[in-house]
Amino acid sequence: MTFPVDITRAELLCYLVVAEFVAMARTGEWLRTDHLVESGRIWCNANGARFDWQERISLGQIAAELAPRVRGTFGLTRERSLVPLFVDGWMLDRESPGVCGIYEVCAARLRRST
Repeated sequence: MTFPVDITRAELLCYLVVAEFVAMARTGEWLRTDHLVESGRIWCNANGARFDWQERISLGQIAAELAPRVRGTFGLTRERSLVPLFVDGWMLDRESPGVCGIYEVCAARLRRST
């Protein structure tokens, strides 16, 4: 399945990748598929985005593939290093250099899928 690259898809993928980083930092394990799907649903509800479940699953699969490959690139291996990525609880800080870098990786990955 391919998606046109757009801001909302890249933002959701970025969020899911960061969620994977948080899970690994907190538990030493990557998110289970059902947790990725739930994280996607929660993000969509909080941001007024509409993706069908198949799109959310596909983006979750991409996040699961991407997160282990780029985690070390951004030095986000400890819970403490992840804190600056967030504002207002679980909302990503879109002005954070870390979030911007992860977003760019996600957008590039989606471009390769189209």
